[in-house]
Amino acid sequence: MRRERVARLLVGVILILGLGIAAPPGAAQGEPIHVGVIVDITGPASSLGIPERDTVAMLQEEINRRGGVRGRPFVLTVLDGQSRETETLLAAKRLMEQERIYALICCTQSGTSLAILDTMQKARIPMMSLAASIRIVEPARDRFWVFKTPQSDVLVATVLINHLLQKNIRRVAWMNVDNAFGDSGRGEFEKVARAKGLNIVASERFGDRDVDMTAQLTRIARTDAQGVVIWAIPPAAAVVTKNVREIGLRLPVFQSHGVANKAFIDLSGPAANGVIFPAGKLLVAEGLPDGDAQKRVLVDYARKFEARFGPRNTFGGHAWDGVWLVYNAVQRALQKGGNPVDRIEFRKAVRDELEATRNFVGISGVFNMSSSDHNGLDERALTLIEVADGKWRVPR
Repeated sequence: MRRERVARLLVGVILILGLGIAAPPGAAQGEPIHVGVIVDITGPASSLGIPERDTVAMLQEEINRRGGVRGRPFVLTVLDGQSRETETLLAAKRLMEQERIYALICCTQSGTSLAILDTMQKARIPMMSLAASIRIVEPARDRFWVFKTPQSDVLVATVLINHLLQKNIRRVAWMNVDNAFGDSGRGEFEKVARAKGLNIVASERFGDRDVDMTAQLTRIARTDAQGVVIWAIPPAAAVVTKNVREIGLRLPVFQSHGVANKAFIDLSGPAANGVIFPAGKLLVAEGLPDGDAQKRVLVDYARKFEARFGPRNTFGGHAWDGVWLVYNAVQRALQKGGNPVDRIEFRKAVRDELEATRNFVGISGVFNMSSSDHNGLDERALTLIEVADGKWRVPR
């Protein structure tokens, strides 16, 4: 097992070395700024982590081709968290001890983000999570060093519940994956539902590696639910969606932004058609009004990503935001006289600049951080998306 773990961790080192072999003319030449990245390249969350890794590679090339960060190479060392909390923690410790990073972009999942949170706080190294749970950044007084890029589950729950009530759906059955992402989503959904008068008539859980959820769905079929809300990521989110259709449950299916990638459609097949969920605007970027503040950034990222890696992916967008937010914070810290030789002070300067972020137009939304908000997004960062004929569209 140890040999396998070391081999997988080497994926990140190989990636970085590969990107550094042939530096183009005009590339950054100064002392490098090291930033760690841990994403789930293998395991159940790999459909999220792989586009995150690909986005990081693409941005590192672009940034260093343009001169790095104030003349210094911007080095992003990518390691594989393997969709496991233990492996993610080991990778974080390695990046801190061996690479002596100034910041960490991690992690793909809520559970892994929460698992290393205390470690990063104690190390006093700014951390940018790529996961959804509001608990990653709240309460803010206890998350001084921690930020995140995806829209929080409470925002997603609010947008989805507003849609349900507009469609006169007042009773839903709930299903969530039994991990931090699913349980946090359930907690936030229940709070918003109580406040808005939506009734949850059944609540079920399933594992992220389960291959059959028909038992839970059979119990739901005996209720008076008007719809099913599923909070998970592929592959489990696809399995339960297919099970809904297979048992003939004639209820509309709603999901979270955890299914905002092509893997969900590919794994679900025709069963995905009709599924509605709130997510960032990337999947429907070209259809946005020209006046939308994000449209230009979204379309540009989508075209660059698809030219190299295939279909755009919301989770790659979370990494895009994470890299640029950290890059901008490092740049401002250097601009204000910060000295990377003093790692303790420079890490604090980067943290302070992350918190000072205002009006940053990203893939997940327009970010406005503050001392009480280390996510910086609101409901305007989300839109409703429907799967129709195996493609994304805005619901009609």
